[in-house]
Amino acid sequence: MGRWERKETAVAATTADYTRYPTTAKQILKPKTTEVTAGSTAVFEAETEKAGIKVKWQRAGTEITESEKYVIKAEGNKHSLTINNVVKEDDVTYAVIAGSSKVKFELKVKEPEKSETVTPAEAAPAPAASELPAPPVESSQNTEVPSAGTQPEEPVDPIGLFVTRPQDGEVTAGGNITFTAKVAGESLLKKPSVKWFKGKWMDLASKVGKHLQLHDSYDRNNKVYTFEMEIIEANMTFAGGYRCEVSTKDKFDSSNFNLTVNEIYHLCHDIVSFPFPSKTNYIFLLLHSTEGHDDAGELNFSALLKKRGDGKTESQPEVDVWEILRKAPPSEYEKIAFQYGITDLRGMLKRLKRIKKEEKKSTAFLKKLDPAYQVDKGQKIKLVVEVANPDADVKWLKNGQEIQVSGRYIFEAVGNKRILTINHCSLADDAAYECVVGEEKSFTELFVKEPPILITHPLEDQMVMVGERVEFECEVSEEGATVKWEKDGVELTREETFKYRFKKDGKKQYLIINESTKEDSGHYTVKTNGGVSVAELIVQEKKLEVYQSIADLTVKARDQAVFKCEVSDENVKGIWLKNGKEVVPDERIKISHIGRIHKLTIEDVTPGDEADYSFIPQGFAYNLSAKLQFLEVKIDFVPREEPPKIHLDCLGQSPDTIVVVAGNKLRLDVPISGDPTPTVIWQKVNKKSDLLRSNDDSVTPSENSSDLNTDSKLLFESEGRVRVEKHEDHCVFIIEGAEKEDEGVYRVIVKNPVGEDKADITVKVIDVPDPPEAPKISNIGEDYCTVQWQPPKYDGGQPVLGYILERKKKKSYRWMRLNFDLLKELTYEAKRMIEGVVYEMRIYAVNSIGMSRPSPASQPFMPIAPPSEPTHFTVEDVSDSTVALKWRPPERIGAGGLDGYIVEYCKEGSTEWIPALPGLTERTSALIKDLVTGDKLNFRIKAINLAGESGAAIIKEPITVQEILQRPKIWLPRHLRQTLVKKVGETINIVIPFQGKPRPKIIWTKDGQSLDAKDVGIRNSNTDTILFIRKAELHHSGAYEVTLQIENMTDKVAITIQIIDKPGPPQNIKLTDVWGFNAALEWTPPQDDGNAQILGYTVQKADKKTMEWYTVFDHYRRTNCVVSELIMGNEYFFRVFSENLCGLSETAATTKNPAYIQKTGTTYKPPCYKEHDFSEPPKFTHPLVNRSVIAGYNTTLSCAVRGIPKPKIYWYKNKVDLSGDAKYRMFSKQGVLTLEIRKPTPFDGGFYTCKAVNECGEAEIECRLDVRGNQMNVMHNTNTAVK
Repeated sequence: MGRWERKETAVAATTADYTRYPTTAKQILKPKTTEVTAGSTAVFEAETEKAGIKVKWQRAGTEITESEKYVIKAEGNKHSLTINNVVKEDDVTYAVIAGSSKVKFELKVKEPEKSETVTPAEAAPAPAASELPAPPVESSQNTEVPSAGTQPEEPVDPIGLFVTRPQDGEVTAGGNITFTAKVAGESLLKKPSVKWFKGKWMDLASKVGKHLQLHDSYDRNNKVYTFEMEIIEANMTFAGGYRCEVSTKDKFDSSNFNLTVNEIYHLCHDIVSFPFPSKTNYIFLLLHSTEGHDDAGELNFSALLKKRGDGKTESQPEVDVWEILRKAPPSEYEKIAFQYGITDLRGMLKRLKRIKKEEKKSTAFLKKLDPAYQVDKGQKIKLVVEVANPDADVKWLKNGQEIQVSGRYIFEAVGNKRILTINHCSLADDAAYECVVGEEKSFTELFVKEPPILITHPLEDQMVMVGERVEFECEVSEEGATVKWEKDGVELTREETFKYRFKKDGKKQYLIINESTKEDSGHYTVKTNGGVSVAELIVQEKKLEVYQSIADLTVKARDQAVFKCEVSDENVKGIWLKNGKEVVPDERIKISHIGRIHKLTIEDVTPGDEADYSFIPQGFAYNLSAKLQFLEVKIDFVPREEPPKIHLDCLGQSPDTIVVVAGNKLRLDVPISGDPTPTVIWQKVNKKSDLLRSNDDSVTPSENSSDLNTDSKLLFESEGRVRVEKHEDHCVFIIEGAEKEDEGVYRVIVKNPVGEDKADITVKVIDVPDPPEAPKISNIGEDYCTVQWQPPKYDGGQPVLGYILERKKKKSYRWMRLNFDLLKELTYEAKRMIEGVVYEMRIYAVNSIGMSRPSPASQPFMPIAPPSEPTHFTVEDVSDSTVALKWRPPERIGAGGLDGYIVEYCKEGSTEWIPALPGLTERTSALIKDLVTGDKLNFRIKAINLAGESGAAIIKEPITVQEILQRPKIWLPRHLRQTLVKKVGETINIVIPFQGKPRPKIIWTKDGQSLDAKDVGIRNSNTDTILFIRKAELHHSGAYEVTLQIENMTDKVAITIQIIDKPGPPQNIKLTDVWGFNAALEWTPPQDDGNAQILGYTVQKADKKTMEWYTVFDHYRRTNCVVSELIMGNEYFFRVFSENLCGLSETAATTKNPAYIQKTGTTYKPPCYKEHDFSEPPKFTHPLVNRSVIAGYNTTLSCAVRGIPKPKIYWYKNKVDLSGDAKYRMFSKQGVLTLEIRKPTPFDGGFYTCKAVNECGEAEIECRLDVRGNQMNVMHNTNTAVK
């Protein structure tokens, strides 16, 4: 937040708040925490304001009932609780409740002392881990890992993203400390984003450098991400509140922690103990800047050079930055922030306006509130203070208004602790809070943070046909949340031809496209402040596939004819035609449409039904045709004893073949003839065992069928799924719901006494293919992959025509088809996927019968691609053995993130690339060391992530490892090209950048003489030189010259510094003439002009009677003046101040003798009377009146006083002086005294005192002021009292 954030973990269950309840049952005597020995008796006493108040006692939150162990007594307004035979289990928290007032206290039970001798090990048990003192933090070691046994294990966060949150830390100035955060990565698809903040907004990623390093790692075994923030050589300005934020695609979490930096006072003593030259070198080594970072210019000289005195070893007093800001003018704020390393100046200035100056040592508070607290919306927070007096009453204020008891505000008191608990925090609780004890206050601010809106159910990919309705749906974490919809990165609005419609239903958000077009294809994105979800929409032209066409039928009279076809779209309707005319359904002709199957059923077929039938799908240029043939059975005259005969159309050596689709009904009518009527036998020849099935009761192979197997035992039943119906002139073979096992050769044999006949019929059952095995994914790229699969083990009896591929997101349930035309090959390159999203694939096999069941899903995979090559790869510097390189991150990093960079070099003429750095580097610059002087090297760099290496960025020309001679050049800043003016005591810090190679020799001189190292500090680096003077003096003024020298080449610049001080007073002031109402003065300029031009003079006069000085002239440039409009009969003194850029002189030149303004007219010699003494002590002529006012409106208190000499007036509120409080304004006019109170609050009520004091005595008067709340507060208080 804008101020330092504090954690509330320290105020958990052990503290409580106390607040005065608006009730009549106020307790006067409160029970206190007591310590007793086990086996003894404990007595607690409480006293209420009135008698007859019902008092309850509680033990660990449960009401105590009277028994032999617990004795409860009540006499008038005195109440007591006696606990007999105290045991260790009684060591808990107790409470007494009177009305709505509740006070908690504790009973501490100690073991009785043993009479026998106790060994030292038993007498002094080891303290608990929490009681052990924290080990001192050494400046040279890292404080991240505590020693074993002294600190508990890091807590594991059961909720949120954190496994381990960063904990509060403490370090000594100059030491190192590391904060660690661990994030569970098991459920994350990619590396989470982590940011570190100081204060409210300062992102520490831009401050990485000499004093700050950020690291991260991943434990693949435990699947835990570890993020570290390392602070190096901490100084006092690093102290404060920090925050760590971690976010993923749909989750967010944050954790606050504090850093305390302890000042090390013996550092300066150690520095002074060295000889001065060694000390100087040591100090400048600490101030060496860091190249290429924002904090490179932050030089805190005041903290390191404050011991430059003459061998004095005592430490300097601590600097109070708040006090400096209070006294400084606004124009100096920026300068103070730079000098003392303030990083959150705006936040400090806001707090400076609200917070009043507090005494360093508080008499009422042992522990005050933290400056600020933070809590999530809907959570609970406790504000805790510790008061010096355990019986003290406290008030809690919110934005200056006293908080009344309610269900959301709970006030508790536990010993010295006072706790305010706020339940179910809302944005209205984001306010300033005060705890008031007597006249002292403790101030804090509470910040309520709204949780981010997360996407709990993401969007799903969709594939539709042109003209269909599209509805994208997602679910967010909060009802009525505001979301933003985008298509291919462009925001969608309702104004765009009303094409898009947005709908909210509770937590669900909808994007609706009523009639989709080809242009609507693309990626649609929904965004909230806590997550993003992307889905793809594919709009295809309407295409229809015929999975099963209608087949020709041959039926006989009174039978049923069924035409059936199957198409790919179950929503497609169609019409049936008979010889080109639409078929009209009736009682005999039925038309049905179930899913993808269309049927035309004709019952009781007649010769008139013989025709060409067609099915035409609506909207498609398809025509599925078949012919219905009517089988007319002709019965010819047959002579008696005619041998049996089977009348089939085709009889030959090869058997007839009948094809039936699995699941359909097979009905085979076989006409037969013979006299007498022949016996019909049906047999199935099994290919494996050649088993024969017969419909006779006992099967005995005939002599004429010697080619059949004699082991036939199976008979065809007259009822069942496979059966035979026998009639006089024909027999019918029926298979209901044909299955694959029904496939084979069926033999029909007809016999009579005259002879026999037989025929073989082959039945072939065809079906959809078996599902293929799970496809395999390979060659994964940024938005594509290659899918491979194998043909199904069984093709359904028909050749596989092709394959259909489907894709879905892993967490989704919606499969999306990728191809409309059947795939002939066994591989397919899938495209248009979203990088970083996990997908699955499955495959269908299709033959002429239909589409198989889907294959098992493939292994989940994520499209990911390596980053692009780094950009702006250049050489920054070259020396005899090193080359400095720098570059910028790749333009495209992708979902795989960026693990680091690999830098390689190759000698000119060679093809072997050698790694220049051990392992990967995460920085965007590198210094390659230990190179051979004179070698010509080519350099290249690659970016690395999970997907592999990027392309290489190569420097075009080879680099020669050799120091480049560069002419010295000083870049003098613009403000130093004119005279630099500083006041005495100010700090001078001059930074002059330059260039030149090799490193030039730098010489500073002043007025042609070398500088004194004891008086002026110089720090040189490769790119700049700094002149530093801690406290400027007048002798530091002069012309400074800095010279750069490289061999015989030089460059120099001159800098003029002028140190100024306040001037001395004017000299030789004298009163030259007095006439009428005028007096003439003259003087000479001051001897000391403060090293600056005298800008003018200020002339003042004072009446001899009162000696009150009034300004006559200011900024007066001449050395003489005439003072006019003097009062006749009075005597006047005059004084003159001189003025320059620093201001007025400390003292003024005053005339020795007064100027007497004589009265005009006749000279009258008055008689000599004894001068009367008019002095009198102060006396109030009009008293203060008690007042009652309304809160929020300015009010005044007035009285009148007289006294000679004029008394000095003091105002008090409850005996506290109000002169330093900006809330009050005091006026005094002609003896009438007025105190104005700006917008009073109920807290401003009390007794106000006006005190007048002069040399003759003093007087005071008092009144009472009551401040009433406004009407809304009155209604609120009334409702509270009623409740």
